[in-house]
Amino acid sequence: MKLQDKVAVITGGGSGLGRQGAQLFASEGAKVAVVDIDGDRAEQTAKLVEQQGGTAIAITADVSDEAAVYRSVETTVEQFGKLDIMWANAGVVSRGGVPSVAGGEQVEFQDLTDADWQHVLGVNLSGVVYSCKAAVPAMRANGGGTILATSSAASFAAYHSIAMYSATKAGVNGLVRGLSLDLGRYGIRVNALAPTHGMSPNFLMGPGTPVIGQSYEETAGPWDPGVSPIPLKLQRPPSLVDNAKVALFLVSDDSAYISGLTLPATDGGTLSRVAMMFEEDTPTPTLPVD
Repeated sequence: MKLQDKVAVITGGGSGLGRQGAQLFASEGAKVAVVDIDGDRAEQTAKLVEQQGGTAIAITADVSDEAAVYRSVETTVEQFGKLDIMWANAGVVSRGGVPSVAGGEQVEFQDLTDADWQHVLGVNLSGVVYSCKAAVPAMRANGGGTILATSSAASFAAYHSIAMYSATKAGVNGLVRGLSLDLGRYGIRVNALAPTHGMSPNFLMGPGTPVIGQSYEETAGPWDPGVSPIPLKLQRPPSLVDNAKVALFLVSDDSAYISGLTLPATDGGTLSRVAMMFEEDTPTPTLPVD
């Protein structure tokens, strides 16, 4: 098992990639603390892990609250005796989301409020900073550990109407690089994964909605790689499991000498393209040919 006797905290573990990662980490031998702002979702994930033979606890916390993040780590260490892995996975999208994607709507940048900015900044960047800070003392006591953050393809490429979200995820990438230098002396590795595809529709849905447990592509109907914009053509859609396996690689000894990296996950070559069309893009007029 890749994570035998390891202890992991996963924020945003109540749904989507965090829930899938909790199951995968536990199946590889880790004891998991599932942290989520939605306590019911955290409990559901912990129960799911236990039903599959793993060990997990549920913790309710808002990662934009530094004290709450520290309490989550303290609870984990009290329960399991140590901390080896911190996965700062919790995230929110800018108000409105990406138009035409899972109910997203166009919100003009100038119409976004300071409250909108503080919310996405507080969860996506401050929440990662707090998670890293809270994890370091326990990891130094261990003689080392691994910090993983969930970034996004939007940290590398532009998507409509989520500039604030993109800015916070680009900040995560910079944080990871800086911390890899500052924390390496303590045997602490710091990396990020940046999913493009294979993520959960729950990310763009309101609080309290049922947890779907599948990716956008899996819920969109019959899979046809011929019409998919993903350059890599496989006979199945990308899934949450595909991203969770990248996370597993980055927190396990398989990547023992990797630090400071933001790895595009479940990308399939999409980020290699010059452009990716959305419904909001205005097609270039076709010029007549003489």
